[in-house]
Amino acid sequence: MKKILVFVLLSVLCAAVFTGCTRSDSDTVKVDVFWFTYSDTYLTAVRNAMLEQAKEMPHLRVVMHDCESNQTVQTQKIQTAITQGTNLLVVNIVTTGSEDASMTIVNLARAADLPIVFFNREVSNNVIDSYEKACFVGTDADEAGIMLGEAIAQFLLAPENWADGKSIYDLNGDNQINYVMFRGEHGNAEAFGRTKYSIETANAELADSGLRLAPSPANQTSTQYENDGISNFFLYGNWRSDEATNLMGTALSAHSLTNGAIEMIIANNDDMALGAIEAIRARGFNTGREDAGYIPVFGVDATTVAVEAIRAGRMTSTVLQDAEGMAATILFLANNIAEGEELFSNTEGFNIDEGTRKIRVPYDIVN
Repeated sequence: MKKILVFVLLSVLCAAVFTGCTRSDSDTVKVDVFWFTYSDTYLTAVRNAMLEQAKEMPHLRVVMHDCESNQTVQTQKIQTAITQGTNLLVVNIVTTGSEDASMTIVNLARAADLPIVFFNREVSNNVIDSYEKACFVGTDADEAGIMLGEAIAQFLLAPENWADGKSIYDLNGDNQINYVMFRGEHGNAEAFGRTKYSIETANAELADSGLRLAPSPANQTSTQYENDGISNFFLYGNWRSDEATNLMGTALSAHSLTNGAIEMIIANNDDMALGAIEAIRARGFNTGREDAGYIPVFGVDATTVAVEAIRAGRMTSTVLQDAEGMAATILFLANNIAEGEELFSNTEGFNIDEGTRKIRVPYDIVN
């Protein structure tokens, strides 16, 4: 279904180019895209997909900007683009936990009478609803967590992962799988949903088996979230592979991979999952060899390198965050501007939040 969606979107976009009218350079629509960072693997996949798809749309001139994980840099680059001339702002906001930054950018767009698409990193309904030429393209943050939990439960319940009535991954026989959770940034809706709902969903589906997930003592303990037994237990990897490698290495200096202290690794994204794998591979685990130790590792994004790690036996599963679908949806909206339509026109076939202008690109499980 994901491939069909992208094909249909691109077919519509290409048809708009080849309808018998020839555009001059003066008709070219400039689309400025402001990325939270160029270093994120999933965002790189979206950017590459957007550039590839835009080759079929010569009436769009897509200009990319690396905002270097700095909100001040992003806001300044948006101001410069407006001054130099642009037709559409596409913003992967740096600061997601507060409305201040996104509302400032909306106000810049409003003052210049420019449409704006926020994407991937959630902004509030208040921000979108404050300006009729603003919208959001992203995913359902809770859906990723739910699917991650489903993938974990499917794995643990698989008959081949049980012996003599016990899970082979319950290393200390306490009917618990002690997990380490690698969390993305604080204040990020995706990080919250992927942390909380992955565990809630997995435990709900595991209930009849007598097995449950429980936080490993290797997690750090916070007090800033709801006291639900899940949200305050994590290692703060901030989406980064190198941070996860360092944190996992530190955890392994005090906790074992063989006595039940750490029986599973769950990460809010593939980069952190792969970083954690690097640390446990250094101790002879998850090497891809049949005679090596193995700790189940789960992530989100289905990046190319993560899928390769799954195929090689180093990683267990990931949840697809559809880079091509994200790119195609953004370019669909850009094409509306190029065709003289309103930004959110012709979107009836998309998955849209009721009562606001937010499009949700669906997830899928990859094993």
